[in-house]
Amino acid sequence: MRVTLVRRTALATAVASLTLLATACSGSASDAKGDDTASAGKDDASAKPAAVKALTSAELEKVSLEQGDVAGYKISKTGPEDIAQPGDVTVDKKECEPIGFAFYGVKRGDPVGNAGRKAVQEPKKDESADPEDLLAGMLDVTSSLVTLASYDGDGAAKNFAELRASAAECASAGFTMSMKGSKQKITKLTEEKATGGEEALAWRVQMGEGDEAAPFKLMSVRQGGTIATFFTLNLGKTGADADFEQPTAVIDAQVKKLG
Repeated sequence: MRVTLVRRTALATAVASLTLLATACSGSASDAKGDDTASAGKDDASAKPAAVKALTSAELEKVSLEQGDVAGYKISKTGPEDIAQPGDVTVDKKECEPIGFAFYGVKRGDPVGNAGRKAVQEPKKDESADPEDLLAGMLDVTSSLVTLASYDGDGAAKNFAELRASAAECASAGFTMSMKGSKQKITKLTEEKATGGEEALAWRVQMGEGDEAAPFKLMSVRQGGTIATFFTLNLGKTGADADFEQPTAVIDAQVKKLG
């Protein structure tokens, strides 16, 4: 295995601060639901959702993904090591905190309930005898941290608006985050098409530059008073030009459970 591959893999693992690759299962892609309703909601700033009652953590657990909900993915509950606490993450620009906190599932505002899941795709089968090809196939899977947060009244809508504004403010200049003292530079934030729920936003996130760059995917969906956030990595994709698809099967399944 090349030294650069080892270095990039280590970088991506450290940046994600997840333990999603302990085990892996396979997944299938699905078409994104809806048409341009999410974009319409984005453009219509005057549209305000009716006040809703937040779901408790126990209620969110009942509508969170479970093993078997997504074909080919291993779904498991998050543990304390998977979700960062507010004091664990710092962002060098105040306006970039909402988008930066979203990467690690950090609570924002005053959610009534929270829940989290890990969704790990199974590696593609490869009969090749080449060790490097086998390793590349094992790394070329998506691993997602899925977090749910529910808010009373219009708290979720306000939270979502803050996230949108934060991403717009910080997309061009980037920002630096520190996760338990380990600094990571967000060099590019590119908005992507997103559909689902009452509102949806998605981005390609680039950490680092050049050959050492690592792409990630972030998507956030609001359904009523609940916000579902999906932060996804793929260790098989590195470099400034690398990219991969959002885990639509996972996203669609979770949004469907939220109603």
